[in-house]
Amino acid sequence: MNLEDFKKSILPIKNKLYRMALRITANPAEAEDVVQEVFIKVWEQRDEMDKVQNIHAWCMQMTKNRAIDKKRLRYNQAEELDKAYSLSYEGPGPGRQAELNDAVGQVKVLMAELPDNQKIAMQLRDIEGMSYQEICETLDMPLNQVKTNIFRARKQIRSKLMQLWTIK
Repeated sequence: MNLEDFKKSILPIKNKLYRMALRITANPAEAEDVVQEVFIKVWEQRDEMDKVQNIHAWCMQMTKNRAIDKKRLRYNQAEELDKAYSLSYEGPGPGRQAELNDAVGQVKVLMAELPDNQKIAMQLRDIEGMSYQEICETLDMPLNQVKTNIFRARKQIRSKLMQLWTIK
């Protein structure tokens, strides 16, 4: 792999890698560090890239592993994901926009409470738009386990949202 190949195949996925690292570490600076470390590792191993079947999945898996390592080193000092994501919705009016921003915020908080495998699988499927097969390769997990993790994550979030939104 030369510099041009690196620029064409690896650099375009930097935002995906960053979002994955950010979801795991919940810290923008650490997420940037993780992506930079992954890029360095890919560049150092560029001569062996022909052995890798799916470079994107391999990069996602390295990102996941490095982000988990950083999170373990930092011990539960995570920042709010709200500060890390600047999500907004251009809707019909400010009232509706406020409701949607609240809902997105609630989903992010609930996702943060999920077990890591469920959280990461849901992130990859519902936010990154990866296929089940790509998720299997990224997480090094059987297809049934990936589907189960995504199903359980969605079910748990749906249940908790219903509890929050139900008027008693």
